[in-house]
Amino acid sequence: MDRVRPPAVAGYFYPGEGARLQREVEGLLQRAQATPDPGVRGLLSPHAGYLYSGKVMAEGFRVLSAWRGRARRVFLLGPSHFVPFLGVAFYPYRAWATPLGEVAVDREGGRRLLEKDPPFLIHEEPFREEHSLEVLLPFLQVALPGTPILPLLFGEVDPQEVAEALQEELGEEDLVVVSSDLSHYRPDPVARARDRKTLEKALALDVEGVAQGEACGRLPWATLTALARSLGWRPALLAYATSAEASGDTGRVVGYAAVVYGQVQP
Repeated sequence: MDRVRPPAVAGYFYPGEGARLQREVEGLLQRAQATPDPGVRGLLSPHAGYLYSGKVMAEGFRVLSAWRGRARRVFLLGPSHFVPFLGVAFYPYRAWATPLGEVAVDREGGRRLLEKDPPFLIHEEPFREEHSLEVLLPFLQVALPGTPILPLLFGEVDPQEVAEALQEELGEEDLVVVSSDLSHYRPDPVARARDRKTLEKALALDVEGVAQGEACGRLPWATLTALARSLGWRPALLAYATSAEASGDTGRVVGYAAVVYGQVQP
């Protein structure tokens, strides 16, 4: 198989023209306040349009940029918004394309996960229109150029089971990036209160609490939480915002957070 997964939301969630996209991502990363930290191994990042969540995204990827030229691959975990299924989907594309070029897929690592059988399965349909992983790719391409990805989409699944399987595959030069927004379409004060509770669970490494939280990527996030508990990675909140900060509409907002995991420097 030599297929490349084409972009589905270029020109919608992020600029569709390569030079403009490069400038925008570079600018967001340069303006981020976080410090690159090689002790960080995991990241929770939002996946909304860059107008709304780009500043929060940039904080997390600025930290991961410490791994530039050093990371072996990035496990990219996100929710399937449109196609319901049981398990965790992988599809052996050769690469994923964005306006910045192609990102290679670690098909061999994907094959090893598929050999574990449940909960992993080959399933292309969830990937075709899904934005949760794609939106993060330009940030990876700029912050960690040339780093392959192992993209996984989550249906209904036990996050602890997935974490145990991933830990067997995870090496010391691998990173784990989870894609999730927080609460959706609530008044800004309500969203902030609900997101605060979810983030408290995440920062306490409460796997079940995260799995029951109000976040579209709650199951991949709970998987990262379980990995962090097992591997001794400490979480730290880098940034939080709601869409109201970009749109001015406080009536129906989406929450965004960047949380890093690892041997986080104080």
